[in-house]
Amino acid sequence: MNFIDKLSAAWAGNNSLLCVGLDPDLARFPAHLRGQADGIYQFCKAIIDATADAACAFKPQIAYFAALGAEAQLEAVCRYLRETYPHIPLVLDAKRGDIGATAHQYAREAFDRYGADAVTVNPYMGSDSVEPYMEWTDRGVIVLCRTSNPGGSDLQFLQVDGVPLYQHVARLVAEKWNRNGQCALVVGATFPEELAQVRKIVGDMPLLVPGIGAQGGDIEATVKAGRTAAGTGMMINSSRAILYATPKDGEDFAAAARRVAIETRDAINQYR
Repeated sequence: MNFIDKLSAAWAGNNSLLCVGLDPDLARFPAHLRGQADGIYQFCKAIIDATADAACAFKPQIAYFAALGAEAQLEAVCRYLRETYPHIPLVLDAKRGDIGATAHQYAREAFDRYGADAVTVNPYMGSDSVEPYMEWTDRGVIVLCRTSNPGGSDLQFLQVDGVPLYQHVARLVAEKWNRNGQCALVVGATFPEELAQVRKIVGDMPLLVPGIGAQGGDIEATVKAGRTAAGTGMMINSSRAILYATPKDGEDFAAAARRVAIETRDAINQYR
């Protein structure tokens, strides 16, 4: 089963467009996990188990692991996802972008080392920097298009022949790069009007949509702007708001994460 098929099955099977981001921050961990050698793995595993039935994808952010020298724990997290929840797509958030030979090594890292179903990539260096990822035809290639951070407008909103650059990226991916039907785009929830424009350009292509939760994106506006006619088409990511949800009524961190994940999934479904 390729990435797009797995994602479609997860949308239907879990009735969810929620992607749970895995951004482990030791400073925000429960006290009993901070001193453990495998504390990052144990934290992520607990979050995964608590939220798996509410998610359409999981998205580990590689920088949070690499900065701590915890790549082995990331490998373990990815292995656990593949073995325990093989029906849920694993998206490695790496945002790689480099020349072809180096890009091939990054692709091997994502798809062979970590076993990801999809990886995020940066299109700034053009087609030959993205093509190596396409060699894994059953995996997803998720291209940055209109990102959720305020500074994204510095480049992405530049006018090229009277059209914003992010729209050129969307059209390029949809019309030229997506020859294997494996591509998706990153479009932030913080810009719902731009999200709607991208949806018009790319049809039913999947969109990875960060920016709700801690970044403040509006769920209703996001869903209405980015959904397909079938009411799917998006992986709407929430990371910190779920991972570090404030426990109440005797909850532990995983139960709090589950509560917020279900609330977020249900809020998204309200507008599908």
